[in-house]
Amino acid sequence: MSKFAPYFKKVAKEIVLIIGGPGSGKTTVIEGLTEKGYVCYPEVSREVIHEARKQGIEQLFLEKPLLFSELLLEGRKKQFHSAVNEENEIVFIDRGIPDVLAYMHYIGDAYPAFFDEACREHKYSRIFILPPWEEIYTSDDARYETYEQAILIHQHLIETYENYGYSLTEVPKDTLENRINFILENLSK
Repeated sequence: MSKFAPYFKKVAKEIVLIIGGPGSGKTTVIEGLTEKGYVCYPEVSREVIHEARKQGIEQLFLEKPLLFSELLLEGRKKQFHSAVNEENEIVFIDRGIPDVLAYMHYIGDAYPAFFDEACREHKYSRIFILPPWEEIYTSDDARYETYEQAILIHQHLIETYENYGYSLTEVPKDTLENRINFILENLSK
């Protein structure tokens, strides 16, 4: 019977977040991990922004922040459940559910209790945070924040994730390859 033990061994699912303020390199890291063959889920906010613009709302985050946050929350919950059901042992996600609360804290908006419940019910394995990096920071049609605001958002992200009991691993400012290697080496520890 012991010869069958490997087939019954429970495989731990690693749902790994890449977080950080706007313009810190998250998307580039996610794209680099995807190129290396890892399963990665993109940031959902650009999709929400694009859909709102199709409905005639130019800046949903600024015009209706609670609606924007609710849509993000739903999208990130769907990503979490998809990640749980992935066949791969490791899934990387660009931002997580607590990011929604960090941004709400940043703008000073209140939110319903189900936002907090979602953070408590959906737990990630590891969190890698990319620090603000002025040399690579750029704004675009979906990124409204200045670099100074990105620094404040970074602080809100740290506080929010730590409030939910997460330990954050900061990814050093370095080449894309070195950042990816840092993440993968830390995952194996």
